[in-house]
Amino acid sequence: MIAKAENPVDDSPATSAPRAAPTVWGLDPVQLHDRFWAQHGVQVVRPDEGSHPQPISGDALLYLLVEPQVLVTFESGEEIRTLYSSDAELTYIRVHDPRGRGYRERVITDSGDNFLRFERSYNRPARRLIRAAFTPDRRLAEAWRRGVANDTHGADGWTKLRERVPRRRRSILVTDGVAYDRRNDTELARLVRDLTRLWAGPGWMIPRAAHVAPGVWADTTVALDPRARFVGPVWIGAGRKLDPRTTLIGPFVLWDDPAARPQPDPIVWPALRHLDLPATRRPADALAHHTGRCGAACKRAFDVCFALVALAITLPFYPLICLAIWLEDGRPFFFAHRRETRGGREFPCLKFRSMHSDAERMKQQLAGRNQADGPQFFMVKDVRVTRVGRLLRKTRLDELPQFLNVLLGHMSVVGPRPSPYKENQFCPPWREARLSVRPGITGLWQVKRTRKAGQDFQEWIRYDIEYVENASFWLDVAIIFRTVMSIVGGLIPWRRRRTET
Repeated sequence: MIAKAENPVDDSPATSAPRAAPTVWGLDPVQLHDRFWAQHGVQVVRPDEGSHPQPISGDALLYLLVEPQVLVTFESGEEIRTLYSSDAELTYIRVHDPRGRGYRERVITDSGDNFLRFERSYNRPARRLIRAAFTPDRRLAEAWRRGVANDTHGADGWTKLRERVPRRRRSILVTDGVAYDRRNDTELARLVRDLTRLWAGPGWMIPRAAHVAPGVWADTTVALDPRARFVGPVWIGAGRKLDPRTTLIGPFVLWDDPAARPQPDPIVWPALRHLDLPATRRPADALAHHTGRCGAACKRAFDVCFALVALAITLPFYPLICLAIWLEDGRPFFFAHRRETRGGREFPCLKFRSMHSDAERMKQQLAGRNQADGPQFFMVKDVRVTRVGRLLRKTRLDELPQFLNVLLGHMSVVGPRPSPYKENQFCPPWREARLSVRPGITGLWQVKRTRKAGQDFQEWIRYDIEYVENASFWLDVAIIFRTVMSIVGGLIPWRRRRTET
């Protein structure tokens, strides 16, 4: 009998019906999270923690200030070591999840139940803002506990904290890790699975947890048959009995038997300060501004400046383009299509309308004439495009409104082509690479593609990944130059070009 990674909590979305959270060694997922941080000398502090909150200890090295719904883990221990010696009074954290988002696959069959294909659907990113901060100052922790995030004047608690701490005493920590929403059962399940991987020695903080095998921790009341086999990490709660033929494959959590659920032991400060997080390969000073962050800031500044100049120059064309669209096909003048930007977040990608108003209906009828080999739709002579639209596409004037998307932070001047959710369900490495940066008004694929039959999608993948791997300021300048030259070349009467999608 083989038991594979049990979901610690039901993976269905959280419902409004209250229910008791499962426990292991008497601790629910939130208590496990807080005990994990306590082992590193960090006390988790939330505002308004009920009538019997854990007292704020003066023996904690650091205090982790979080909103009531927020739970967080780090992938490395170097950041905490750095914070121990930092002289900052308040350090905000920005958590970057280095892992790709999950997905589900299902089999698609025809009416005769014959296999057609596999369909992969990626989970959409949660639309929420995660805020957290570290402080060594017990007074700040107590102020946060008293509920500065929910004061009677309605002021934002983070603003209150900034007012208490001078700018020179504040810093920002960017780190790999995961932020979880405790209101969602799926995220609580992911938290506990991650803790079994990150927390190498829970028994140092939880007396009931005994180390019985490499990577295996079981309640002291559990008698394990020596014939049982484990592939850790595995956690076994109180009151459980294992079949000797069982093989447990981690990450696996066997929760407490509800009939034998023990009472959790309180945290005794000073808690054990043992860092068992995986070692990092990054420089020790996690508070320093690294080259990657500086480069991203420079690219963003360039995008904003370029977009402002482009809008100032092209704004006089807007009334003329709108008039031409209205004379041929009426309103609307603009078309906003839902596309995905960095991290899979959706945004309305703006364009001047270059197609007939019923283009989406026509696309379904023309599906059999698609000349692209990938998920996108392309026809050399697309009947959906208006006469004005052909000119706009040839000169790329239809993309001028996208400079507004650049100013709003949805796009960059240069980057991968912005694509909708449906198109991004192909080729996972390509998807993760292209959604790690903002999409661009122009890009490497736009200036280097050949439109060879059967090669367009492969070129799309190739040039998107090539851009992400080699992105630099000078590469962006070169792409912009080639884009301008292609537009100028397209206006020369004797040089015929295909219409771009």
